[in-house]
Amino acid sequence: MEKQHLSSPVIELAEQLIARESVTPNDADCQTIMADRLAKLGFHNESMPFDDTLNLWSRKGTETPVFCFAGHTDVVPTGPESEWDTPPFTPTLIDGFLHGRGAADMKGSLAAMIVATERFVNEHPAHKGSIAFLITSDEEGPFINGTTRVIDTLEARNEKIDFCIVGEPSSTDFVGDVVKNGRRGSLTGELTVKGIQGHVAYPHLAKNPVHNASLALHEMSEITWDNGNEYFPPTSFQVSNIHAGTGAGNVIPGKLDVMFNFRYSTEVTADILIQRTEALLNKHHLDYDIKWTFNGLPFLTDHGDLLHAVNYAVESVNQKPPQLLTTGGTSDGRFIAPTGAQVIELGPCNATIHKVNECVAVDDLEKLVHMYQGILEQLLT
Repeated sequence: MEKQHLSSPVIELAEQLIARESVTPNDADCQTIMADRLAKLGFHNESMPFDDTLNLWSRKGTETPVFCFAGHTDVVPTGPESEWDTPPFTPTLIDGFLHGRGAADMKGSLAAMIVATERFVNEHPAHKGSIAFLITSDEEGPFINGTTRVIDTLEARNEKIDFCIVGEPSSTDFVGDVVKNGRRGSLTGELTVKGIQGHVAYPHLAKNPVHNASLALHEMSEITWDNGNEYFPPTSFQVSNIHAGTGAGNVIPGKLDVMFNFRYSTEVTADILIQRTEALLNKHHLDYDIKWTFNGLPFLTDHGDLLHAVNYAVESVNQKPPQLLTTGGTSDGRFIAPTGAQVIELGPCNATIHKVNECVAVDDLEKLVHMYQGILEQLLT
């Protein structure tokens, strides 16, 4: 393991951002660093704080189309720092990789966005349309006061985004091998099945909710909710938490708490999933309460100028086009796409995100700058 001392605009900016301990929802002045760089290019910076979350809406130009880079400055906690090879908030170059919390998710992308924009504006000062940045410190957290609140604000004043690149780490083996041109919807159910607590030796005097619910849960796990389509895998159902009982071995529990999640395609809707689930619970004659939480609608960008620009820019760097996938978790693209924007996720490799010793390849960040700049050139020149 050899530490290195490499220098380039994107590496230097990524290092500045990684050095900020911006654990959700703390921004730790990352947005100030970005805003200062953008102001020098003629961007108008608008801070949008909502409760504990800091958001930045920065825009250059007043014309359409509006191209937006979207991302987040917050990072997940480091976990035990003793397990890291290098301090997580001390950016360190080792064997061609930049190490530190947020290197891949997603401060490396933020640095690449800024540097690409600087190069593009300097080379094309009279570019058409507008360039914007939508940056939040609440993507890794409860996502209540972040991008969704900024979008609500923009919608209220009829300020529309036409094209959006989200810098989430979409790649698998090398930058640009995969881009996400959509995401599945996410729907969470919190189910409480009611029973009657009692002594295990007298089951006829009790009602065991675990026994009563087990067949229903098994049936839900076996159902084919849909068959997916060209871009989306079939909808999946997964139990994520389950709890019952007092902790004693001789007590029949009085209730069962189950949390489950649907990741669903565009072949179904949340309403359909809710109706089918509740019909199944009723079929099994369960006494239950259920709370539903909508985490995001599915979205898809399967045609249009943005997809063409991304394919062209990635192929220009990699000599091969990216693979289009909608797999993985959710992103803030789910709040932007419903406004009518074309949305694509393009960022570094995701192999180390949220892990100890998170890192990003230096070469990938340099290539990402060229890809982002190429997209701007395709759409705004």
